[in-house]
Amino acid sequence: MDVSLVPTDTSDNVRERGSKVAVLPVGSYEQHGPHLPLATDTLVACAVAREMAAAYPVHLLPPVTIGCSHEHADWPGTVSISAVTLHAVVRDIADSLRRSGVESLVVVNGHGGNYVLGNVVQESSARGERMALFPAAEDWEAARQRAGVVTSLLTDMHAGEIETSILLHAHPELVRPGYEAADFVADDRRHLLSLGMSAYTASGVIGRPSLGSAEKGKELLAGLADSFADCFALLAAETVAVSDEAPA
Repeated sequence: MDVSLVPTDTSDNVRERGSKVAVLPVGSYEQHGPHLPLATDTLVACAVAREMAAAYPVHLLPPVTIGCSHEHADWPGTVSISAVTLHAVVRDIADSLRRSGVESLVVVNGHGGNYVLGNVVQESSARGERMALFPAAEDWEAARQRAGVVTSLLTDMHAGEIETSILLHAHPELVRPGYEAADFVADDRRHLLSLGMSAYTASGVIGRPSLGSAEKGKELLAGLADSFADCFALLAAETVAVSDEAPA
């Protein structure tokens, strides 16, 4: 077992830190082509969360390792839970944290198919609870530009330049040979939810993993940690300001 994926704090450590903001990595267990492991999204979410915990006084939680990966069901090894279950798990964790005095929860999502996490955060915020979903698309875009990632976020959909780079940096021993020749582009995926990933890729890859590098992975994580500053300030504030004019 890789203990780097599981926080090793004691209760005294948590008490001394006194953080009111917890960070929960949420990933998936799904195919990532022939060169990345099934646990890639969980590994990415954990790498992002660890970078955040190194830079901010947060309470780092162990990851949720299985998410909503139904679009990958045609590949062996993929395991999913329902959106209802994932919704309930995150809600239960947030409720438990509040009972122990941690008022705010940041959900670090490593899998784009975990759409329900947006609903969890939206509903919790409407109830007056403090929750956020990170990173947003804007955070990824800023990190992508900082790291010199060539592939756009549209093209870099799955097991591409970003994910390969982060694993080359954080877990290089888990990246199998062959990513240098695994590029496959399918930008028009308008029927993905109806047809699943297998309608768009035979290998499971959509993106350009050949462009990945450990250096890009390091910069991607650093960029995301920097982007987290505003989110942390919002959740750590004594009061959360609410605009008089509600957004559309």
